[in-house]
Amino acid sequence: MAQGTGSINSDYKDWEWSDDAGERARLLQSPSVETVPKNSESQGNGLGATSALGAVFIVVNAALGAGLLNFPAAFSMAGGVAAGITLQMCMLIFIIGGLVILAYCSQASNERTYQEVVWAVCGKVPGVLCEVAIAVYTFGTCIAFLIIIGDQEDKIIAALVKEPEEAGSSCWYTDRKFTISITAFLLILPLSIPKEIGFQKYASSLSVIGTWYVTAVIIIKYIWPDKELVPVEIPTSPSTWTAVFNAMPTICFGFQCHVSSVPVFNSMKQPEVKTWGAVVTAAMVIALFVYTGTGVCGFLTFGAGVEQDVLMSYPSNDIPVALARAFIILCVLTSYPILHFCGRAVLEGLWLRYTGVTVEEDVVRERRRRLLQTISWFLLTLLLALFIPDIGKVISVIGGLAACFIFVFPGLCLIQAKLSEIQETRAISWWAQVSYGVFMVTLGAFIFGQTTANAIFVDLTA
Repeated sequence: MAQGTGSINSDYKDWEWSDDAGERARLLQSPSVETVPKNSESQGNGLGATSALGAVFIVVNAALGAGLLNFPAAFSMAGGVAAGITLQMCMLIFIIGGLVILAYCSQASNERTYQEVVWAVCGKVPGVLCEVAIAVYTFGTCIAFLIIIGDQEDKIIAALVKEPEEAGSSCWYTDRKFTISITAFLLILPLSIPKEIGFQKYASSLSVIGTWYVTAVIIIKYIWPDKELVPVEIPTSPSTWTAVFNAMPTICFGFQCHVSSVPVFNSMKQPEVKTWGAVVTAAMVIALFVYTGTGVCGFLTFGAGVEQDVLMSYPSNDIPVALARAFIILCVLTSYPILHFCGRAVLEGLWLRYTGVTVEEDVVRERRRRLLQTISWFLLTLLLALFIPDIGKVISVIGGLAACFIFVFPGLCLIQAKLSEIQETRAISWWAQVSYGVFMVTLGAFIFGQTTANAIFVDLTA
C-alpha cells in the first residue's frame, strides 16, 4: 500500500484523551512485546528490539491458544475435512490482509496499539465501539477459560478416583462446580488483582508449549488409535450450505491475533509494511498447520461424535492425554489474568476519558476501582462458567466479535486512511484499496451478524 499524506481524524481528542489514559490503553499488547514509548526520542528511528523471526514467533504465539480444542468440532459442523480446510484457506487471505492493514494504519496514525489506531484513524464512535468490543471479547474468553478448566479437571479427577465416567461424581469435592470455584478462588483471583502482571512472558511461552503438545498428541492418537476410539460417523459434506458458516466463529476465535499485532509491529527493528506482510504470512501459515492438524485428526478420530472440547472425547486414563489436560489447565490459569488485565485496562481507559481525570489525581479511588472491577469481573465470569458447561456456546458468541477485529475495524481503518489522503487524482490502486476495505467491512459484518444470531437463537436457547 502506498503511503499517502493522511490526516488523522480530529474526533480522537473529543474525550480529552489524557497521557495517563493512553498509557493504560498501551497495556493491551502482546505478552511477549515491550514497545518503546510513543514519545521516546528513538521512536522515529525504528529502534525496536524484535527481529523479523522473533516477530513471527510472537504472532504465532498470540494466535495459538486454547481455541484449538474446538477445531475438530468446527470441522464436524462445517461438514468434513474438505469444507473445513477450504473455509480456513479462504478466510486466511483476509486475516493476513487485516494484519497488513493495521500495520499500514499504525504508521499513518503514529499509534502503537490496536484501539489507539482505531481511535486515531476512524474517530470517536468506532474507537469507543472497538474498546467495548475488546472488553466483551476478553470477558467472554475468560468464561471459556474457566469452562476449559472444568472440562479438564473432570477427566483428571475421574482418572484419580477411578470412577466410571458415565456414573458421574458421587462426592461433593469432585463436583464440577466446586472444583472450578476452588481453583478460580485460590489461583486465578490472586493473580488477577495486581496492577501490573510481570509473568506475561513466561505464561506466553508455556501456552506455546502446551498447544504444540496437545496438537502432537491428537495427531499421534489418530495415526495410532486406541482400539476403543471408533468414530461414530464421518461426514464428507455439509448437511446444508449454511452449515459451513457454523465453523466461522471457531476459525475467527483461533486466528484472532490482530489486537496484539500492532504492538508487535511497532516493536520490530525495521517496522516496514512489506516486512510485516512476510512476517504475518509465515506466522499464519504455521498457525494454519497447527489448527488444521488438530482439526483434521481430531475430527477423523471421533467423527460427528467429537466433543466441543476434543480432549473430553478421550478416556480419562490415557496418560499422554492426561498430560495434555494438565498443560491446558496451566495455560489457562496463567492466561485468564492476562485477558482480564487487558479488559480492565480498556475499561479504565474508557472511564478516564469519560471523567477527564488522571490516576495521579486520585490514587485511592483508582485502587478501590481496580479491586471492584476485578472482583466483579471474576465473579460474573465464574458464575456464567458454572452454568454454561459447553465451550462451543461461548466461542459461538465471542467468535463473532473476533470477526470484527479481523475484518470490520481493519476495513474501516483502511477506508478512512485512504479517504484522508490528499491527492489530486484517484488512481486505480486507490479505488481498489477502498473497495477492498468496503468488502472486508461487509464480510465482517455478515460473519458477526450470522454467528451472533445463530448463537442467540440456536445455541443459547437450546
